[in-house]
Amino acid sequence: MNKTNQSHDVIVSGIHLELTSGLKAYVREKTERLFRHEEHIVRIKVELECERKHDREHKFVVKGHIVIHGPDINATVEAEECYKAVDLLIDKLDQGLRKRHGLHKDKRNHPHAIEFSDVGLPKAI
Repeated sequence: MNKTNQSHDVIVSGIHLELTSGLKAYVREKTERLFRHEEHIVRIKVELECERKHDREHKFVVKGHIVIHGPDINATVEAEECYKAVDLLIDKLDQGLRKRHGLHKDKRNHPHAIEFSDVGLPKAI
């Protein structure tokens, strides 16, 4: 796994939202959970966006992008509260990392192609 003294590259940005130091610290604290699972993560980018409607309701949209060796993982979550949206995003990204890990684990267990010697294949036209 990752070494504890290694710093991770987490980029937090806000769109139509003023980022406080507490909100940045909360996002960085939650993203540490993702670095626990996968040691090949290059960078995590989190965008917090506040969509304001005319009737004074706020909807927070949080987008996450994990740059990793191989296909990147992206997720988007909408919620009424900013901290709740961050929690839901981290859960979604964590699920994507677990799914990716499971796929790589399956490939490790079956590294060779399976040969079908007794099966007749249809001829190409």
